[in-house]
Amino acid sequence: MQQLYQQYHQPVEFLVIYIREAHPIDGWDINSPNRILDPQTIEQRRQVAGECEQAMRYGIRTYVDEMHDPVMAAYAAWPERLYLVDKIGQIAYVGGEGPFGFKPSQLKEAIAKLLEV
Repeated sequence: MQQLYQQYHQPVEFLVIYIREAHPIDGWDINSPNRILDPQTIEQRRQVAGECEQAMRYGIRTYVDEMHDPVMAAYAAWPERLYLVDKIGQIAYVGGEGPFGFKPSQLKEAIAKLLEV
Protein backbone atom coordinates (compact mmCIF):
# COMPACT_ATOMS: atom_id res chain seq x y z
CA MET A 1 0.00 0.00 0.00
CA GLN A 2 2.88 2.36 0.71
CA GLN A 3 4.14 2.10 -2.88
CA LEU A 4 0.64 2.57 -4.25
CA TYR A 5 0.13 5.65 -2.10
CA GLN A 6 3.49 7.11 -3.12
CA GLN A 7 2.73 6.57 -6.80
CA TYR A 8 -0.83 7.89 -6.88
CA HIS A 9 -1.35 10.23 -3.89
CA GLN A 10 -1.40 13.32 -6.13
CA PRO A 11 -4.33 12.42 -8.38
CA VAL A 12 -6.04 10.08 -5.89
CA GLU A 13 -7.19 10.80 -2.33
CA PHE A 14 -6.39 7.83 -0.10
CA LEU A 15 -8.27 7.16 3.14
CA VAL A 16 -8.16 4.46 5.76
CA ILE A 17 -11.29 3.78 7.76
CA TYR A 18 -10.43 1.92 10.92
CA ILE A 19 -13.22 -0.54 11.67
CA ARG A 20 -13.55 -3.25 14.30
CA GLU A 21 -10.27 -4.81 15.45
CA ALA A 22 -9.66 -8.02 13.49
CA HIS A 23 -7.54 -9.90 16.03
CA PRO A 24 -8.10 -8.62 19.56
CA ILE A 25 -6.50 -10.60 22.37
CA ASP A 26 -9.93 -10.80 24.02
CA GLY A 27 -11.49 -12.16 20.81
CA TRP A 28 -9.93 -14.01 17.88
CA ASP A 29 -6.32 -13.91 19.06
CA ILE A 30 -3.79 -15.17 16.51
CA ASN A 31 -0.75 -14.68 18.73
CA SER A 32 0.12 -11.48 16.92
CA PRO A 33 2.95 -9.41 18.37
CA ASN A 34 0.43 -6.55 18.40
CA ARG A 35 -1.48 -7.22 21.60
CA ILE A 36 -4.67 -5.16 21.34
CA LEU A 37 -7.82 -5.41 23.44
CA ASP A 38 -11.07 -5.00 21.50
CA PRO A 39 -12.02 -1.33 22.01
CA GLN A 40 -15.23 -0.91 24.01
CA THR A 41 -15.65 2.85 23.54
CA ILE A 42 -15.17 5.24 20.62
CA GLU A 43 -12.29 6.87 22.50
CA GLN A 44 -10.52 3.52 22.79
CA ARG A 45 -11.16 2.79 19.11
CA ARG A 46 -9.72 6.19 18.15
CA GLN A 47 -6.64 5.51 20.26
CA VAL A 48 -6.06 2.09 18.67
CA ALA A 49 -6.63 3.57 15.20
CA GLY A 50 -4.04 6.26 15.92
CA GLU A 51 -1.54 3.65 17.09
CA CYS A 52 -2.22 1.60 13.96
CA GLU A 53 -1.78 4.67 11.75
CA GLN A 54 1.60 5.41 13.36
CA ALA A 55 2.75 1.78 13.16
CA MET A 56 1.82 1.44 9.47
CA ARG A 57 3.56 4.70 8.54
CA TYR A 58 1.57 5.04 5.33
CA GLY A 59 0.91 8.74 5.74
CA ILE A 60 -2.69 8.08 4.73
CA ARG A 61 -5.39 9.99 6.57
CA THR A 62 -7.28 7.67 8.93
CA TYR A 63 -10.91 7.92 9.98
CA VAL A 64 -12.65 5.79 12.60
CA ASP A 65 -15.93 3.93 12.15
CA GLU A 66 -18.55 4.39 14.86
CA MET A 67 -18.98 1.72 17.53
CA HIS A 68 -22.10 0.29 15.86
CA ASP A 69 -19.97 -0.21 12.71
CA PRO A 70 -22.09 1.45 9.99
CA VAL A 71 -19.20 1.78 7.52
CA MET A 72 -18.05 -1.77 8.11
CA ALA A 73 -21.59 -3.03 7.47
CA ALA A 74 -22.27 -0.82 4.43
CA TYR A 75 -19.04 -1.83 2.70
CA ALA A 76 -18.75 -5.44 3.95
CA ALA A 77 -15.29 -4.37 5.05
CA TRP A 78 -14.38 -6.75 7.87
CA PRO A 79 -11.62 -7.65 8.41
CA GLU A 80 -10.21 -5.47 5.62
CA ARG A 81 -11.14 -4.48 2.10
CA LEU A 82 -10.03 -2.08 -0.63
CA TYR A 83 -12.40 0.22 -2.52
CA LEU A 84 -11.91 2.79 -5.27
CA VAL A 85 -14.51 5.53 -5.58
CA ASP A 86 -14.48 7.75 -8.67
CA LYS A 87 -14.91 11.54 -8.80
CA ILE A 88 -18.69 11.35 -8.97
CA GLY A 89 -18.97 8.96 -6.03
CA GLN A 90 -19.45 5.73 -7.96
CA ILE A 91 -17.65 2.63 -6.75
CA ALA A 92 -15.10 1.79 -9.44
CA TYR A 93 -13.41 -1.15 -7.71
CA VAL A 94 -14.30 -3.52 -4.87
CA GLY A 95 -11.50 -5.70 -3.60
CA GLY A 96 -11.94 -9.11 -2.06
CA GLU A 97 -12.24 -9.71 1.66
CA GLY A 98 -8.93 -9.62 3.46
CA PRO A 99 -6.58 -10.96 4.23
CA PHE A 100 -6.52 -13.27 1.19
CA GLY A 101 -8.56 -10.96 -1.06
CA PHE A 102 -6.59 -7.85 -0.03
CA LYS A 103 -4.67 -7.25 -3.26
CA PRO A 104 -3.19 -3.78 -3.73
CA SER A 105 -1.96 -4.84 -7.18
CA GLN A 106 -5.57 -5.13 -8.35
CA LEU A 107 -6.37 -1.72 -6.89
CA LYS A 108 -3.37 -0.32 -8.76
CA GLU A 109 -4.75 -1.67 -12.04
CA ALA A 110 -8.16 -0.15 -11.29
CA ILE A 111 -6.61 3.25 -10.49
CA ALA A 112 -4.55 3.20 -13.69
CA LYS A 113 -7.62 2.33 -15.74
CA LEU A 114 -9.71 5.05 -14.08
CA LEU A 115 -7.03 7.68 -14.67
CA GLU A 116 -6.81 6.78 -18.38
CA VAL A 117 -10.33 8.03 -19.00
